[in-house]
Amino acid sequence: MPPDLYFVLTLIVKMAITAGFVLAATITAERAGPLIGGLVATLPIGAGPVYVFLALDHDAHFIAQGAVASLAINAANVVFALAYALLAQQRPLMVSLPGAFLAWLVFALFVHVIPWSFATAALMNVVVLAFSLHVARPLREVRVPVYLARWYDLAMRAAMVALLVGVTVSLSFRIGPGGSGILAVFPIVLISIILILHRRVGGPPTAAVLANAITGLVGFAFATAVLHFAAEPFGTAIGLTLALMTSVGWSFLVYAARLRGFSI
Repeated sequence: MPPDLYFVLTLIVKMAITAGFVLAATITAERAGPLIGGLVATLPIGAGPVYVFLALDHDAHFIAQGAVASLAINAANVVFALAYALLAQQRPLMVSLPGAFLAWLVFALFVHVIPWSFATAALMNVVVLAFSLHVARPLREVRVPVYLARWYDLAMRAAMVALLVGVTVSLSFRIGPGGSGILAVFPIVLISIILILHRRVGGPPTAAVLANAITGLVGFAFATAVLHFAAEPFGTAIGLTLALMTSVGWSFLVYAARLRGFSI
C-alpha cells in the first residue's frame, strides 16, 4: 500500500475512534448533573487518544515534552472555563462563548511564546487554579434540566473532535512536541458541551458544568505531570496509563468528597 494512502486511512480510523469515544463520554456527562458533567468533561477523553496516536509516531522524549506544553495550556483551559462561567450568568451564547474563547486565545498565545519548563508551568497552574476555584465556587450548584440531544448535535461534536485529532496528528512532525501538546488539549470537549447545553438549558446551568470542570482540570494538571515524569523512564504506554489513572482517580476523589459534604 502506498505510504500516503496508508497515512490517510490510518488517520481516518484514528479520527473515527476518538470521535466515538468522546461522544459516549460527553453524552454521559450531560445527563449526570453539573458535578459529574464537569468532571467527565475534563477527563482526557480528547487529549488521551491524541497522545496515544502521537506515541505511535514519536518517541518517549517527544511525549514527555509535549506533556509540559499541555500542562501550560491547561491553565488557559481553566481561564476559558472561568470566563464562560462568569459571562454565561447574564450573557447569551453568542457573547459568552466568543468572550471565553478570546480569553483562551490570549492566554494560549502567551503560553506559546514562552519556553516553559515543568516547574514554571506547574507554578502557573497553581496560581491560576487557586484563583479560579475560589471565584467559581458560588457558580457550581445549579441544577441542569434533563434533555435529549438531537442527532445533528451528536454529529457536530463528532466532527469537531475528529477534526482536532486529524489536525494534531497531521501537524505533529512540523509543530514539534510543544505545538502538539497545545493542540492535544485544545478545549474542544468543553466547547462542544457549551454549544449543546447553552441552547438547551440556558447559561447558568451550563456555567455550573464549566465551573465544576475547573475542579476537574486540577486532575488533568496532575495527569500531565505524571506523564511528563513517567514517559521516558517507564515508556509511553505505562506513562499514558498512569496519567489516565491519575485523572480518573482525582475525579473519583472529588466526587466522593462532595458526597461527604467536603467542598473541593
